[in-house]
Amino acid sequence: MQNFHNILFVSHGIVDETEVLKQALSLASNNKAALKALIVCPEFPSTMADYKEKYQASLKAQLQQSIDAARKQVKLNDAEVSIQIGVESGDTPAIRIIQHVLRDAHDLVIKAAEPKEDGKGFKVLDMDFLRQCPCPVWLCRPIASHRGDIRVAVAIDPESKEKTGHDLSLRLLEFSRSLADTCNGELSIISCWDFKHEKDLRDNVWVRVPEKEIKDILMDTKSRHKTALDNLINESNIAGKIQVDHVRGSPDMVIPKTIEAKEIDILVMGTVARTGVAGFFIGNTAENVLQKIECTLLALKPNGFVSPVKVY
Repeated sequence: MQNFHNILFVSHGIVDETEVLKQALSLASNNKAALKALIVCPEFPSTMADYKEKYQASLKAQLQQSIDAARKQVKLNDAEVSIQIGVESGDTPAIRIIQHVLRDAHDLVIKAAEPKEDGKGFKVLDMDFLRQCPCPVWLCRPIASHRGDIRVAVAIDPESKEKTGHDLSLRLLEFSRSLADTCNGELSIISCWDFKHEKDLRDNVWVRVPEKEIKDILMDTKSRHKTALDNLINESNIAGKIQVDHVRGSPDMVIPKTIEAKEIDILVMGTVARTGVAGFFIGNTAENVLQKIECTLLALKPNGFVSPVKVY
């Protein structure tokens, strides 16, 4: 990919993060980007202040061990991708991380997805991140495939009525195409269409709509959506191998099923429904999709998004 220049890797410093760091190192190498690691941890009790320095040193040592193991596996030495490690302690970790993003102008945040028992969806810290972080967020889950076999998909809405949504869809296509080029080379484009009033028209005893007319409406809806999708792909000027999944149904049902069926490793999608409304940064549909996926996620926001988090 050729989109990132200043990457922040976020860690808790208490577990082996070799697999996640392999993704971070590979991204930094592919982008020729700077890579910084930030360990976030709870504030150490004031009554045990004497142990704070040793505790933070242990966290750095654990992370450094993971970095060394990851370097060995992806065959990148310190001269190729150097990593500085910092520590941030205190409450509200998502806010503290975002403040680092704002202060140091990071253009990508990478962290391991907080573990869940069923493996699907994202926990509170990650969701706070996705809602408020101004730059793209890469939430990692282990990928067993070799890089040349990694499968990438992007979910887009070609019929957004706002210019911000249209421009975001173009960026999603460009980012995902660039990412797919560093993986197996094929990009899956997932887009959903539906006619929401079909059931109402069929079941309404007061409005008798002929079956043929309903079918014509469905075909017209599908055709218009597909035309908009094709036009958007053409406008993006992306090339390479593309597989388009133009599927009928609601995104929160279709996208997770398609990802599972195609064994997608990385999903690229937008997370902001609209801007300018405090506290409303992810739409219900996107939230529902996010809580049903179990792959790595690269989430983008539209141009002009301003985080509610203050720098200081």
